[in-house]
Amino acid sequence: MAKNINDKPFDDATKLKLNIFGECFEEWLPVFNNDIYTNEVYIFDFFAGSGTDIEKYPGSPLVLLEKAKGKDQQYCSKAKKKITFIFNEGLKDKSLELEENVNRYIEECKRKNNCTGCVYNYSVLNYDFKDIFENFEIRNILENKSIGKFVLLDQYGFKEIDENIFRKLISFPKTDFIFFISSSFINRFKEHPNTKKYIDTSKIKFEDKKPNEIHRAIAEYFRGLIHQDYFLHHFSIRKEEKKGNYYGLIFGSNHTLGMEKFLKICWQIDKFAGEASYNIDNNHEQGTIFYNPQNPIKIDDVKKDIKEKILSENIKDNINGLKYAMLKGCEPKLFTQVVQELEKQNLIEREGNINNSSSNIHKVQLYQIKIINNGN
Repeated sequence: MAKNINDKPFDDATKLKLNIFGECFEEWLPVFNNDIYTNEVYIFDFFAGSGTDIEKYPGSPLVLLEKAKGKDQQYCSKAKKKITFIFNEGLKDKSLELEENVNRYIEECKRKNNCTGCVYNYSVLNYDFKDIFENFEIRNILENKSIGKFVLLDQYGFKEIDENIFRKLISFPKTDFIFFISSSFINRFKEHPNTKKYIDTSKIKFEDKKPNEIHRAIAEYFRGLIHQDYFLHHFSIRKEEKKGNYYGLIFGSNHTLGMEKFLKICWQIDKFAGEASYNIDNNHEQGTIFYNPQNPIKIDDVKKDIKEKILSENIKDNINGLKYAMLKGCEPKLFTQVVQELEKQNLIEREGNINNSSSNIHKVQLYQIKIINNGN
């Protein structure tokens, strides 16, 4: 039977996870609400739970609904298109409790804000994940190019998001997804036949990884399943009361803007590596020789990598450079910083639509990079 995380207070790790879910969705919603090429928007929470913990701290469904309002109801009061929430919980008793919690939240929201009704559509469902994911109507929505989709998969453990599900997720148009996975459990039971049914653990070099690096390795495994222009980033979370237990989130988007926004959130939380709730590489403890909050080691390493790629002409323009910085798990502005530094050193010059744009990459004007002196 699945572990019930709603029958006790959420711990700090769970609250951080919920915070990332909410921040990610809050960044995502206005993009598709304002996109003229998107006809409507769907938000799927496929493992919604009961909606709150035992102390009524909001779970993912209520977090999503709260973030959907925006500050001072700026989103819901100006909704430009149909926005629908689908909350699914596989356990019947928890699904009934979820429906009560969602309905109560909506009624309280209307009363507090003097609304006559909810501008958002919502449904609470009770299906096993595989059944609802393969449902004909749901699949039609996920495959529709004119619908923007946010897919939240807060699975228990790891068995639901296997290679088959992952490949389908990255194939859906206009779909950003974020899923939770118990990385430590995969490592602990990597030789068990039930684990190998869902994760090909032979492709992950667990023996080379420290416990705090396991989620990074799991994310690399999923990156290895991508054979297209696609963006994936991860965030690792440690349960402080059980320091050997590492979990994490994996976010995927086929659009640069989706990844820009997720990376922004990650780097706000982790200013040294942008990927963990703890010191993942054990290289930035305050008081040590490596501690440098102005120039974190990861930032320095990626900047050196980008510089080498530019001077060896593996990166020849700004668009590919900005994307490369994101693929390395850094915000795209890092590429622009390197370009400006190389210009000051008279090693390169820009040709074409010269600009220092580092965000909204899909709108940035292209320029070429010409090598004047490669530094050799």
